[in-house]
Amino acid sequence: MPKLSFLFGTVGTPLSTPKNPGGTVGGIARTAALGLGALELAWVQSVRVSEEKCAEIKATAKQHRIALSVHAPYFINLNANDAEWPRSRKRLMDAVHYGNLAGATDIVFHPGSYFGRDPQEVLEVALPRLRDCVKEIRDSGNPVTLRPETMGKSAMLGSLEDTVVMASEIEGVLPCIDFAHLHARPGDGSANSYDEWMTMLKLVKKHLGAAALKKIHIHLSGIEYGPKGEKHHLPLAEADLKYKDLFKALRDSRASGRLLCESPKMEDDALTMQKAWTRIAK
Repeated sequence: MPKLSFLFGTVGTPLSTPKNPGGTVGGIARTAALGLGALELAWVQSVRVSEEKCAEIKATAKQHRIALSVHAPYFINLNANDAEWPRSRKRLMDAVHYGNLAGATDIVFHPGSYFGRDPQEVLEVALPRLRDCVKEIRDSGNPVTLRPETMGKSAMLGSLEDTVVMASEIEGVLPCIDFAHLHARPGDGSANSYDEWMTMLKLVKKHLGAAALKKIHIHLSGIEYGPKGEKHHLPLAEADLKYKDLFKALRDSRASGRLLCESPKMEDDALTMQKAWTRIAK
């Protein structure tokens, strides 16, 4: 197969991963066997991995030429109160430390909640905290990119604009753009057309430069939503997401990078998207 401008994969080990060896190591081998090129380690509940296991994960990914990223625990909030923030921070920094040891280049995390406050006010709290994390990461010699994810509910810190501000203010930070979340976030069925996606991609390029589009990190799935935004992820075939039009916008924006599927039919939909991209990107 010709080299694609996007590496496709799943968030979490493929569902068809055999029980032996199983786990992340088996998931990497299964990813390669499926013809996919990337895997996001779903450390979404907690980071429970030894340095020895990280070394094994890194070696296996190198052997199979699978690009790795990490999804950090869900329980991270850049807008947490002063008592909770140290625990949130530790969850993020543990994902960063062990993710780097495992060979991951990008650490995706949910940035938190507005708690009913104005987004600008919340960013005034979030930015210094994130900047402090990046300083410690770089001081330790860790090269990973932190990627705050765009979120699917309007009450959550994580509009595209929020993540672009974080990235423009702090070197070493770039968005993880979940286009399904951005479609669900308004709650009205919008953000689901070529023109709307081109507007988003132009915003990224304007504030972060063309280079950000060349190493874009995307999450994608079908999604169910209501007036308040995301309800849950769906298989592509059961959802209204016009992902082929999104792919045309990515092609016309000359974007490249990684695209990780979060559908309940993880690898099946990842392969469907890879096939569609192969046709559209010609």
